[in-house]
Amino acid sequence: DAIPNVTVDTEWTALSTGAYCWWNNDQSTYALYGALYNWFTVDDSRGICPEGWHVPTEPEITTLGTSLGGFSLAGGKIKSNSDLWLSPNTNATNSTNFSALPAGNREVNGQFDSITRYTFWWTSTQSSPGYAWSFWTRNIFTSIEVTGPDMKTGLSVRCLRD
Repeated sequence: DAIPNVTVDTEWTALSTGAYCWWNNDQSTYALYGALYNWFTVDDSRGICPEGWHVPTEPEITTLGTSLGGFSLAGGKIKSNSDLWLSPNTNATNSTNFSALPAGNREVNGQFDSITRYTFWWTSTQSSPGYAWSFWTRNIFTSIEVTGPDMKTGLSVRCLRD
């Protein structure tokens, strides 16, 4: 089934079901950055990932950070060294071929933020009622950070092979 593309800020804010958007509601950004999804899309029983893939859990992200020498170094290892990142793109080596791009996010109020500076991905793990774990990195960081934003926030999704 199709996931609804929600462009109106007040509609985005009121959602309690899955939805996506393009950064700043500009479809031309899709080719570079993909779409931004609320967490309800991640939690939908139909699954956002293709068969044989899944949205990683928070413990799987912990494993990722640990296997890359610790969270303090992992951000540089997953960031693309693309000029799409605002300079400086600190320690971006993309040595993992993860190729993280600065896709930004959509705030709970529907406003767009952080393109060229940040990238965020949902996990499938709820952190508390109304919130779920995500991980992120920033142009000036060498690290991966973990946080628990409101489920109505629009973030990227990265699927992991089962």
